[in-house]
Amino acid sequence: MTNESDILQAVYQVILDRKTNPADSSYTTSLMRGGIDKILKKIGEEATEVVIAAKGGVQDEIVYETTDLVFHLLVLLGHQNIPPEAIYHELKRRFGTSGITEKAARNVPLVS
Repeated sequence: MTNESDILQAVYQVILDRKTNPADSSYTTSLMRGGIDKILKKIGEEATEVVIAAKGGVQDEIVYETTDLVFHLLVLLGHQNIPPEAIYHELKRRFGTSGITEKAARNVPLVS
């Protein structure tokens, strides 16, 4: 692998493979079969575990729980057919822009 994003792409490809070629012994397959509600429930659980780990301040626990969260987010992306590159591109688009400015731009009401 040539950079850090390669592992995310590799994991995403396995997730897509499990979606297309379900294996009864696969955790990813069980998430996909459970549908969006099961995937979102796991994301909520994992996000909460990240918060708890961060509150505890133990770096190894934060890394472990964040890895679980990222994995489940990749499952969501795979379920919704959104490639990780879409996230990379959005991060790149936002890079160098104040978070406050970027968020304000998203909340501009549509003219009707």
